[in-house]
Amino acid sequence: MANNEGDEETGTVDSKVARLIDEYALGEGYGDRLEALWTANAGERESLRALADRFNERLLKAAIADTGFSTVDGEVANIYRLLTADDVSSGNRVEAQRRLEQHGVDVDQLERDFVTYQAIRSYLKEYRGAQYEGDSEEDRVESVVDTIQRLKSRTRSVAEQSLEQLRTVGHIRLGEFRLFIDISVLCEECNSQYEFIELVKRGGCDCQSE
Repeated sequence: MANNEGDEETGTVDSKVARLIDEYALGEGYGDRLEALWTANAGERESLRALADRFNERLLKAAIADTGFSTVDGEVANIYRLLTADDVSSGNRVEAQRRLEQHGVDVDQLERDFVTYQAIRSYLKEYRGAQYEGDSEEDRVESVVDTIQRLKSRTRSVAEQSLEQLRTVGHIRLGEFRLFIDISVLCEECNSQYEFIELVKRGGCDCQSE
């Protein structure tokens, strides 16, 4: 196993994922598990983005456990969704954050510790020396998905803040709300329509099966 740590953002000798595995006491075998999931056969393999979500949810679980906060099955996954999903209302996100804070979780630090798929890729490829035959193609897909998700997230943030400001000064009347930023693609040849990211991840439209 290679041990040439490399931070994907700063170029310094560091691996954020490796450091967090230690800091959150996820266990020596946790890195092996991530690598096994990334290099598994197609039916069992997980993408870098899925692994990032898996890793972040595990950090959340560890942070909650450290405070003695008791949760039921599925609750950690739901809390993670409330903290990160684009279709969650600002009110529900703040409520989840406050609930964690009330139980002693440092939410600001936790969210700073959440990693991107790039950090997972750097950890697996540069720190551990793992290889996957289709990683170049996957990198291109993940890059496109990441770009669109960042744009959607930015648009959502600006729109959400604008609505809240207008509501605060009384220019509009609006109760608790959710924002949905969708980009849909319609293929005029097979007449199929998909959400942009779904289309990219599935590898194309219905034309491919004709």
